[in-house]
Amino acid sequence: MTGISESRLAELNRTFLTIFGLAPTRHFQAPGRVNLIGEHTDYNDGFVLPCAIDYQTLVAASPRTDMRVRVVALDYANQQDEFSLSDEIESHPTQLWSNYVRGVVKHLQLRGMQFTGADIAITGNVPQGAGLSSSASLEVAIGTTFQQLYNLPMTKAEVALNGQAAENQFVGCNCGIMDQMVSACGAQHHALLLDCRSYDTQLISMPESLSVMIINSNVKRGLVDSEYNTRRKQCEQAADILGIKALRDISLTELQNKKSLLPEVVYRRAHHVVSDSERTLLAADALRNNDIKTLSTLMADSHVSMRDDFEITVKPIDYIVELLSEYLAEQGGVRMTGGGFGGCIVALMPHALVDGAKQLVAQHYQAKTGIKEDIYICKASNGAGEL
Repeated sequence: MTGISESRLAELNRTFLTIFGLAPTRHFQAPGRVNLIGEHTDYNDGFVLPCAIDYQTLVAASPRTDMRVRVVALDYANQQDEFSLSDEIESHPTQLWSNYVRGVVKHLQLRGMQFTGADIAITGNVPQGAGLSSSASLEVAIGTTFQQLYNLPMTKAEVALNGQAAENQFVGCNCGIMDQMVSACGAQHHALLLDCRSYDTQLISMPESLSVMIINSNVKRGLVDSEYNTRRKQCEQAADILGIKALRDISLTELQNKKSLLPEVVYRRAHHVVSDSERTLLAADALRNNDIKTLSTLMADSHVSMRDDFEITVKPIDYIVELLSEYLAEQGGVRMTGGGFGGCIVALMPHALVDGAKQLVAQHYQAKTGIKEDIYICKASNGAGEL
């Protein structure tokens, strides 16, 4: 199920009334996201092209005047949290979800924002652990709630940056800015071209004839953290040897001309980053011009680059990509999305091909790998805001 259902909203309101004794005054949402192209380019100051999806975190809220924040999480068996804005906000010892809320609120305070508390109930349907940014969706939903309740002088981008700071510094998870930025700034029927150096964003129209299919391979991620750190160091090593600030600062032609300067594996890592950042800009143009044939080629090339140069795909994911590449041909595009070593595949295709694609994967993937996939059909959706 996508979007906000009436039954989900009604349950949220009922729980708010039961826990807090009054009905909520306002409702807010922030979506999850999928990255269409541009992988491991973010920490190299490159470009990414995600879109917000119609799976959201939903918040019911009312302001308070006593410097207290009270929270209930419907999706965690109605667990509750309460803390004071007058005291130092510290980590919750047992409830991880609470720390996303506490972190966002603490970082709003660190920005000098003035507010006097809130009652908040949270629910959502962003699949957790599927690489669709349920945590960023929660951070942006909470930031948007306080920004709107108290008319705080913050742009959508600043709400996103506040969420990223909370995740990096309070929760302790090192993430780039892409997830929060597209959750805050996305728009219906559009992807978001994000410059990860300047944080400039550009909305790119997506043909309404295209469906966004996300397939969770359900491959358990093994060495993802250590491998991620290794890739990051290799990219930094390449930039150091090439005498540039980041891999953003060299073109593919220049990189190829300097190949002899780099160790072979470091060159391949750099080649992926530089080429995928260039592909991202070309993909934005292709989407804008409804040039699905070019988009198909760019997404295919991106996957090959992740597989051969960056070496972050796994065989079950490669298999799904091969299946769908053959099925879609030039009518759509498919690639792995996310950090790698498991996770999801993203495919863009005409609505008429969706059922056939689902049947194809269902028929062959589990038989080949012994793993059952999960499939989500999405639309490019609006970023955070009031319902």
